[in-house]
Amino acid sequence: MSSRITRLFEEKPGGILNIYFTAGYPGLHDTVPLIEALTEAGVDMIEIGMPYSDPLADGPTIQHSASVALRQGMTLELLFEQVAEARPRTGVPLILMGYYNQVMQFGESRFLERCREVGIDGLILPDLPLYEYAQHLKAQVEALDLGISFLIAPHTSEARIRKIDALTRGFIYMVSTAAITGARDRIAPEQEAYFRRIAAMNLVHPRLIGFGISNRETFETACRHAHGAIIGSAFIRALGEGKPLRETVHAFVQSIRPVTHSAFAKNDRP
Repeated sequence: MSSRITRLFEEKPGGILNIYFTAGYPGLHDTVPLIEALTEAGVDMIEIGMPYSDPLADGPTIQHSASVALRQGMTLELLFEQVAEARPRTGVPLILMGYYNQVMQFGESRFLERCREVGIDGLILPDLPLYEYAQHLKAQVEALDLGISFLIAPHTSEARIRKIDALTRGFIYMVSTAAITGARDRIAPEQEAYFRRIAAMNLVHPRLIGFGISNRETFETACRHAHGAIIGSAFIRALGEGKPLRETVHAFVQSIRPVTHSAFAKNDRP
């Protein structure tokens, strides 16, 4: 598995902040400045959304950002070029999040090889079937030393969770609710019961909680039950306000937790 992801969870076993943004939003060429600003602000992991015209799990905020990015001309090849430019400027793990159809259209082997070439550390493909991964992609993902995260939700069976734990390389993406993505102000008691149930399973891989994490309260609650949390829609909304990027990023991260200097800010490419 990617040494950056491994090192992150070894050296920081809790309180991990993963921020998601859509590549090409708010501006087509904002990917590199956003990665730089997020690194400066002390985030632990950066999740880059690959804009897609037919997202299955994304709520209206992320769908809108993807539509804007696509209209402005964002493509996977341009995204790879932007990541290649940003990689020498950060040691923070970079995760690509998108859909399997995008990977198939690009060409699976070509896509995975480009990820490794430009310095992507891991992948999240919510609609990738486990059997498809195990039969057709697993060997190449492992050979290229890429991480891959699968999603679990409140309704996921224990058997499937165990299988996901066995196939994961990096962290398990723990969806907080059966709903689509979107910022929420609080975490409900039934969600915390679900978090406790998963924690009691003693899974091998660390867990990050996403969907509905939007502020300091929800982030801290998630961190009590997992190794950290992922924030997407709330950050996308902040970017959409039109203020200077660096100012927006630093203010948003500080609203979630005090600004810290990430141990992974300096690039340490394996």
